[in-house]
Amino acid sequence: MADTVAGGRPSIYPTLLYADAKAAVGQLTEALGFTELSVYEGEDGLVQHAELVQGNGAVMLGSKGRGGRFDEAMRGAGPAGVYVVVDDVDGHYQRAVDHGVEILMPPTDQEYGPRDYLARDLEGNVWSFGTYAPRTEG
Repeated sequence: MADTVAGGRPSIYPTLLYADAKAAVGQLTEALGFTELSVYEGEDGLVQHAELVQGNGAVMLGSKGRGGRFDEAMRGAGPAGVYVVVDDVDGHYQRAVDHGVEILMPPTDQEYGPRDYLARDLEGNVWSFGTYAPRTEG
């Protein structure tokens, strides 16, 4: 049986590190429709930790080079891929295009049912936005 998290909070959070986390927060909120839940900056101005939400999911991010075990473990790691469920794929896509986001695949109807598109953020992470929402309960 799968563990559940009280209060309807997501139980999985993709976590990414960016050389310019402030720019990443800007692109993800302005161009890709995330909402800023929290951003914590150090005295040096580096984003220590940020949480952005989209629907009932969330992503955590921070600055590369800030120190700590996670930063050390991620050193040399490649970009990540994250899938985000959205209701209006074409509207979401147009917003991304209007903000100059690099599009890897325009909205496409997939053989297995969903409609989605692919985009790359400022630091190479690949984001999929679409209607695919697998059931996680039995």
